[in-house]
This record gives sequence, structure tokens and C-alpha cells, in this order.
Amino acid sequence: MTGSPDRLAAQTATARAAAGYLRSWVEAQAAHRRVPGVQVAIRSGGELVLSAAIGVADAGSGTPLTTTHLFRIASHSKTFTATAVLQLVEAGRMRLDDPIALHVPELVGSPVAAVTVRELLGHQAGVVRDGEQADFWQLGTPFPDRAQVVAAVVRAGAVHQRNEHFKYSNLGYALVGLAIETVTGSSFADHCRTAILEPLGLVRTGAEYDPARAGEYAAGHTGLLLGEDTREVIEHVDTRALAPATGFFSTAEELSAYGAAHVLGDERLLTDDSKRLMQRLESVVTAYGAEVGRYGVGLQLMTVGERELVGHSGGYPGHITLTLVDPVGGLVVSVLTNAIDGPAHDLAVGLVKLVDVALDPRAEVPAPPAGAPPLSAFTGRFASLWGMEDVAELGGRLVLVRPLAPDPLPGTEELQVLDADTLRVAPQPGFGAPGERVPVIRDATGRVTSIRLAGVTGVPVEEFLRRRSAMTRTGWAQSPSASPAIPSA
Repeated sequence: MTGSPDRLAAQTATARAAAGYLRSWVEAQAAHRRVPGVQVAIRSGGELVLSAAIGVADAGSGTPLTTTHLFRIASHSKTFTATAVLQLVEAGRMRLDDPIALHVPELVGSPVAAVTVRELLGHQAGVVRDGEQADFWQLGTPFPDRAQVVAAVVRAGAVHQRNEHFKYSNLGYALVGLAIETVTGSSFADHCRTAILEPLGLVRTGAEYDPARAGEYAAGHTGLLLGEDTREVIEHVDTRALAPATGFFSTAEELSAYGAAHVLGDERLLTDDSKRLMQRLESVVTAYGAEVGRYGVGLQLMTVGERELVGHSGGYPGHITLTLVDPVGGLVVSVLTNAIDGPAHDLAVGLVKLVDVALDPRAEVPAPPAGAPPLSAFTGRFASLWGMEDVAELGGRLVLVRPLAPDPLPGTEELQVLDADTLRVAPQPGFGAPGERVPVIRDATGRVTSIRLAGVTGVPVEEFLRRRSAMTRTGWAQSPSASPAIPSA
């Protein structure tokens, strides 16, 4: 994905125009997956083109979620820690190949004394993940303090040799946080505030839970196991010495602003040289022959379509989050969910894919004929026993999207306007109805009351719910009470 000025301008204008539908798609996904709340923000070229809050901040009280509610963003914290380190490296105050014991003297003589800052940032140091007692992840014990972090690392020793395996380690990032404190003479939270947050004007982001702002946080919620219908609220806790790995809080808006500072060409926090080092592929993680993840230096790496993305996910008790940054294309997507089974990954990746659908047609279709209604006159959400279809206007075109699918791409199809009452699925390979006509029925006001896709009638969702019980019995389409009328061939 190129970062040319023309392409970036087109992307920004297209994403801005598509924002209403993108929000609607997230709303459908959240409702279908029974997620309490979702915050989402999208930036292109630094411009905030979408900021939305969907659902509730607390399922018990029913408090509506807003774009200013604070979320615990967990392992996003690692990107802040790595950024702080690279800033110190640029300033000549730290080296990536410094042994960690140089800055954390309690480690001198231990099996991990020689591991380097870079190895810790890239999870190549062989350090234990969370220690042998890690029930702080489910509120069983307090998160560890400095002495407990060091003791857990020393006790576990070298789980792997340096650079032997990628081994994700929260305790390793805690050690880097201690090193930052040694080098700067400040607390980790204070240093991150002055070095990262204040230069970007971020006022709803911090390195650790702030009890003074307790009322601003979205509640975390348990998952729905084995068909459960209710969720319980999970208490917020201080992550103490693990803050460099998992303590941060923020909003989707502010995370998207932070992500924009990692786009190449934006040197408010780091030079492009340092950003390229962070974003360069360090590790490919596989399992049973399949790739399951990629990592750089403090950043996860991911390919979506033609975009090479960087960013980080976050898993905190009750909050699942993900921010994706295209450092060349200038697109940033941040999705925060307040449930431990929240689909932040699918939503963020889906939004990137839908932006690209809007930018790049899968198939070219002829322009609407003269006198045809505007594209907006065809749009809507239609339901049948088989689910839902959206006729959406994206990138100045009509596109058919299945909004409940976890991945929007396989079911997305281009639509051609033949006349005021007929669409046609573009003639392209597919399992749907490529090349077929889609009759459109309107009422006297011109509102679309049904479409017929692959011969199956879909109606607006409210109408479908009214009719659904009757549709569970044979012959309903011939019933005089069936409404609206089924379009004839």
C-alpha cells in the first residue's frame, strides 16, 4: 500500500465518506456477538474520520458507553515502553545492546543478567512470562512490585537461551520499565507522561490505573461461556511493576492519535530510523506448520490485504483491544472492547478491509444510467431467514456486505444499478449470485421495502422480525397476510 499524497488524500476522503456505514457495521457485529461495549476510532493522514462508542460501559447499570470512557489497554503498554527506550537511545542515554543488569543491579550474577534491552523488547530473552504464581491476572493476588518481579525472574532463570525462541514475557517488559526508571531518575509513569503523552496532547491516557478517575473507566466484563446469557463486572486493579507491560489506559481516539505518531514521516516522538527499527520483522511465530503471529521491537506485525500493519493487541481482565497502524499508508484503526471475549481483532481487521473495499473495487461495473436515483436510494439493511445483507455505499459505489460475518471480505460483492428498481451483482467469481439481477421493491415514498438476492427475499430488519414466526411454516409466501408482497419475476 503506497503512501503517495494522492493516494492518502483519496483514502482520507473515502474513509470519511464511509464512516457512517463503518459504524453501522460495528454496531451489527457488536449486537450479533453480544459485546457490552465497543469504542472505535479511525484516522487517515492524521485526520480523525470516525470516532464512535457503541453499547454500554457497564452491563449491570446500563450506563451508555461514550468515546471518552477509559479502557485498560494492557499490552498496548509495550509499545509505549519500546517508544520510550528508542527515545533514550536517540538521546544517547541508553543502548539497545545494554545488558539489563547494567540498569537493574539486582540481576547481577543471575542467569538473565546478560540479556539485552533489545532482546527483552523483542521477546527473545528467554525470560519467564509471568512467573510461577500469576493469578494476579484473575485478581487472585496483587500484581507484583519491583522486588517480586526481580525475584520471579531470578527464580525461573533462563527458560530459553537468548535468541533461541520467541518467548513472550510480561516480566521482561517490567525489567525494561525498571531500566527506564534507572536511566531517567523518574518513575516509569512520569517519564512516559512527559516524553510521550504530553508531546501528543494525550490527556485521557496514562501508564497505570488512576483511582481518582475511577468513574471514567468502562467496566470490564466476564466472557460468555457455553451459551451463558449474563456477564459479571470485573474490578479494576493496579498493575504495579508490570505497568510497562500491561498497565496503560486510554481511549480509541487517543490511541489512534498515538498510532498516527508511528506513521513514517511523523517525527514528533521518534525519527523514522527508530520507527523502522521497531517495525522491522524480528520473529515469526508458528504452530503446527501455521503462522500465528509476527513481532518486531515492541510492536506486533500483521499483513491485511496489501497493507503491512504494525500495532499491538491488549488483553486485560475484562478488556480486549487492538490498534493497527499502516506506517506507509497512513491509516490507523483502534478498537476497544469491554469483555474478556471481545472481538477486537476481528473488528479492527474488518474495518481495515472495509476501508480497502471502499478504495479498490473488486470488479468494475458500468456507471448508473442517466436518470437513475442516487446510490443512497438503494442502501439499507435487509434480513431473511439466512441472515442479513447490507446494500452499502462505499467509495462512490454500491457494495453488498454480509454484516454478521466475522470476515467481511468473502461475502462482499459489487453491485451495478440497472434502473430505479433493479440492481445486478457484478459478474465476478463467487459463491453468491454473480451476474444475477437483484429486484428492488419500493413503497409509494420510494423507500426500499425488499430486495431479492439469488431469488431469496430480504426485507428491512424490523419487518423481518415481525414476519419471522410466520416464515417458520411452509407456504408463508402464498399467505394473504404476507407483507410486503413478494416481487414477481
